Amino acid sequence: MQDALLIAIIFVAAFTQSLVGFGSALVSMAALTPLLGIQTAAPLVAFMTLVLETGLLAYYRQAVKIKNIWRVALASVAGIPLGVLYLKKVDEQLTMTLLGLVIAGYALYALLRFRLPPLERPGWGYLFGFAAGMLGGAYNTSGPPVIIYGDCRAWEPAEFKGNLQGFFLLNSFLVAISHLAGGNLTPLVWRDFLVTLPAVGLGVLAGLALERFIHPPLFRTLVLLMLIILGVRLIFG
Repeated sequence: MQDALLIAIIFVAAFTQSLVGFGSALVSMAALTPLLGIQTAAPLVAFMTLVLETGLLAYYRQAVKIKNIWRVALASVAGIPLGVLYLKKVDEQLTMTLLGLVIAGYALYALLRFRLPPLERPGWGYLFGFAAGMLGGAYNTSGPPVIIYGDCRAWEPAEFKGNLQGFFLLNSFLVAISHLAGGNLTPLVWRDFLVTLPAVGLGVLAGLALERFIHPPLFRTLVLLMLIILGVRLIFG
């Protein structure tokens, strides 16, 4: 029964990112942390997203604009090891509560359509990138700072998706290496990764196939509502 639920969660996570350009780690970490525990969920999601984003970057490669994302990516490199170290040093319940706050906070931000300043100074890219790296190393949720930064910079939709996939892939690779170096890849993690690998492929294919038929803004709203529910569940667990 747990395997079936695990596969379903990974499928939904891959489907979500394929359809709207982000969200796989947020969905999977929120759902898998109560199911598997943070020490298993974090490295599992790290390797799952690495496979997922490799495929999506190949699909969106023409839209990537390196000049608009390199500062964010560079700063994230410094934040990732600190995030992984944080994961090993803190109480799991505290980690779950903080993860819930990150997820619910971002979802509320997106739903309420708050408009932040344009963040034109280069330093903002480094700041948001470092925050993304910390969140990626600890929770595999590097997306919110980069998504907010891209929204503030008013990236066009195609550039938005392309830049995110490029950033996510670099971030996921470094997070995966950090988990490997930190000894977090237990036999259970590898076993769950192999079990869920086909679900990643099916989720990508389903998301790309349905992209033209499903209205993305409506679907994104439903995803954000789901994230709020899952985030609140983690906070008050």
